[in-house]
Amino acid sequence: MPVVDYAALKKGGFMRQKQKDTFSMRLKVVGGQVRSDHLQKISDVAKKYGKGYIHLTSRQGVEVPFIRLEDIETVKKELADAGVKIGVCGPRVRTVTACQGSDICPSGNIETSKLADELDGRYFGRELPHKFKIGITGCKNNCLKAEENDLGIKGSLFPEWQKAACTWCGVCEAVCPVNVVKVDKEKQNLSFKQEGCVYCGKCVKSCPTNAWTGKNGYVLSFGGMFGNDIKEGLRLLPIIFEKDQVFEAADAVIKFYETHATAGERLGKTINRVGADVLKKELEEALA
Repeated sequence: MPVVDYAALKKGGFMRQKQKDTFSMRLKVVGGQVRSDHLQKISDVAKKYGKGYIHLTSRQGVEVPFIRLEDIETVKKELADAGVKIGVCGPRVRTVTACQGSDICPSGNIETSKLADELDGRYFGRELPHKFKIGITGCKNNCLKAEENDLGIKGSLFPEWQKAACTWCGVCEAVCPVNVVKVDKEKQNLSFKQEGCVYCGKCVKSCPTNAWTGKNGYVLSFGGMFGNDIKEGLRLLPIIFEKDQVFEAADAVIKFYETHATAGERLGKTINRVGADVLKKELEEALA
């Protein structure tokens, strides 16, 4: 009887179930988007080889449980023929998650789907000391919970105010979630405490006269995790405005992780052990 390489199966997206020689198959879903024809094929496979249902994971993944060991190669071929790709598990870069971003959502400050595809193409499946998760959220609403990821990317908007266009209506003050904008209509005065701004962009998007304008950018967080140990990702860089710098920062943090981590150690724990100042310096040098 041939020896089953369970480690290789797990690496290739087939995770052992409690039931003997039975696996839950993880499929590759980038940015939460699945083509309708792919979804139909996945449904067909679930009916034919599983139990007729799929499981949607907390990270926008699609899994088909109850795939039998003897069916794995046939299932892989059927999916590959339809263009459906298998995901990964274990110590490597996982599929990138993303909200719908500015192309769809009125609150979105950045495009997310293409960015997810680009990050996926650059890093997906890369071998690392432990799993590495990347999550993109389009705005401060943080639907994708950026800080829970090893690398979190949050769409932001850096606001600027033009006095000449202002009518002192006070809408910006009313919508500001952190109360850093104050409007005095009688004195025709506006104060803005930039150091407390969270770059949500609500002042810009709500201004009826375009007195507020803004520049879209990215706020990055590093070392988040949410499992047996919970750690919020650290913000070690100011808001950045160029997408190329997102890739430069991603390259730098992955290099830091490869260089300093021990096997089985998540990035957040590596940062705690080595020092956030070390990572901060490497990030700043990469973006200089």
